[in-house]
Amino acid sequence: MSVVLIGGMDRLEPQYLREAERAGVQLSVFTTAQNGIAAKLKHADAVVIFTNKVSHRARNEAVTAARANDIPVFMHHACGVCTLRECLKCMHIINHTGGRNDV
Repeated sequence: MSVVLIGGMDRLEPQYLREAERAGVQLSVFTTAQNGIAAKLKHADAVVIFTNKVSHRARNEAVTAARANDIPVFMHHACGVCTLRECLKCMHIINHTGGRNDV
């Protein structure tokens, strides 16, 4: 599974990557606004946005690009490693239950 993380803290990037590796997820981290974000999201299976550490413009571009490519978006206000861990667990459950809401 390939996930793109937008936002978060620069100093936590190594921990984000380590946590994703433990979960068996290939993670790309963009802690700052990027040019051409739509092209970088094209092949992702999901997008995680930490809303407290990202600009409105970057968030809007990421959401628009994800919707255009039918990619699920998970938004969280907190930006800690625990938040990412819980989000990855949630994605794992969704993928293994076929997206059912009865989990």
